[in-house]
Parts: sequence; structure tokens; C-alpha cells
Amino acid sequence: MNRHYLMRILQSPIVSEKSTTVADKHKQFVFEVVETATKRQIKAAVEVMFNVKVDWVNVLNVKGKTKRFGKFTGKRSDWKKAYVKLKPGFDIDLSAA
Repeated sequence: MNRHYLMRILQSPIVSEKSTTVADKHKQFVFEVVETATKRQIKAAVEVMFNVKVDWVNVLNVKGKTKRFGKFTGKRSDWKKAYVKLKPGFDIDLSAA
């Protein structure tokens, strides 16, 4: 797979209370990814970017909320989230990356 394409799949890490807890307990990391990305592409992208081995990837589509702005209604965009579990012995330090 093209290395430049893999570098564009991961958009940003998601740092929240839930993702921090999951990272500490289960070595799972949460990323916002491109909507067209597959599990295999996400796995390859994480392995290339962070030099780790991935055990499995779970993906979910997050639907954008409908919001009101006065008398107008709008919709936030949909996005894709990926939970990545690392094999034992590997770790990602998101604070240094």
C-alpha cells in the first residue's frame, strides 16, 4: 500500500476521559479516521506511523448531530472512529507524538 496514502488515513487521536481509561487498562487507542478507510488500512497506517504491531481494529461511524441556530437548523458532519488494540509489549505515547 502507498505510504503517503496510509499517512492520510489517521486524522487525529481522540483524547477524552474514556479513551484515556481504555488506553491505560487495555492498550487500546482511539483515532478519528477517514470515512472511506477499512480496518486493514487503519491497521497498516498505525503500524507504519507508530512502529507497533496491531492486534485488532474496531470501527464505528459517528452520526453528526442536528443542531438549531436560532430559526435555522443545521447538521454536523458524520465521521468515523477507530479503536486500535495493540499486541502485548507495544505502546504508543500520544503526548510525545
